[in-house]
Order: sequence, then structure tokens, then C-alpha cells
Amino acid sequence: MTWAVEEVRVVFFAMTTNIGQTLYISTARTGDRGASVDPMPSITRTFTTTAAPDAAHAYLADFRNAEAWDPGTRTCERTGGDGGVGTTYRNVSSFLGREVEVDYTTTELVAPTYVHLVGTNEQFEGHDVFEVRAAGAGSEITYTARMRFSGLAVLASPVVQAYLPVLARKTVDQLRSCLDELA
Repeated sequence: MTWAVEEVRVVFFAMTTNIGQTLYISTARTGDRGASVDPMPSITRTFTTTAAPDAAHAYLADFRNAEAWDPGTRTCERTGGDGGVGTTYRNVSSFLGREVEVDYTTTELVAPTYVHLVGTNEQFEGHDVFEVRAAGAGSEITYTARMRFSGLAVLASPVVQAYLPVLARKTVDQLRSCLDELA
């Protein structure tokens, strides 16, 4: 879905926190006559863990583990597949005070470096991408979350984008802790 708008201003910034996380945030704003905007909130976080790349990849590839590392996930169950490409999950999360159910599918797995899951429901499409690289005795993880809303949920897009940095801090802290336990 695209929006026709009067003007487009793209805002992009990156900052590194005091514990080594790099946060990249981009948004599109209205304003440039005749332009189209793809309203897809996204955020990327990069952090290190003591977990080896193989262990980190295996943990991230099993999306049921989101119950431990994702602050919003209440339940995440495998509904089909063997853990490889095509595996499906039902995720129930609390997000901005609402309970939402999203069905995820593992769309790409490249051991030990890459995991891509796509989540959908009637008004949402989300992409969770994990890139894993060896870093010293552990790993560097880059996690990108991109979301697209449809229907009336499109109106939530700016609110979601504003909330993502807060959620990112919580997610990275919990994810790093879970991965570090694997070392």
C-alpha cells in the first residue's frame, strides 16, 4: 500500500547507546506534492552476545523462543513444519495495550548467518530479520523489524514508529540475556 501525499521528508538517524547497541530509525513524513510514501515503520538494532553464531542462529530460528526474549510476546507456538523454511507459528502479543495474534512463517534460513520470518494478520505484515556474524568468542546480531499496516490500522503507523525505540531497548536487553545464557 502506498499513500499519495503533498510532500515527503525522510528522517533517518542512528545512535549508539552506552551499552553498544546501534539503533537506526527511519520514517517518512508527509509534505512533498505528488510523492508516494510506503508507511512501513522499522527499526534495526545491532548488539553483541557471548553466544557462538551456530547457537545464536538455532535459538533465533526457533520463533517459539520469542516468549523469552520478546517483551510483548505472551505465547508463541509452532503450528506447522519442522523448524525449517515454511515452519509456521501463532504468536499472541500485547502491543500498546492491545492483544494481537499474528501468524508467522519462516521464509529464509541460512545457517548460521540469517533468519527471516514474516508475520501476518488481517491488518498487519511484519518482517523480523536476524543477521548473525562471528564477533570474537561470540556473535554480533543485527535485528531488523519492519511493519506494514492496512485498513484502519494504518493510522497507528506513526504511533508505532514513535514507540519502537522504547521497545527496541527492552527487546535487545532481553534477547542479549537469553543468548548469553547459551554460551
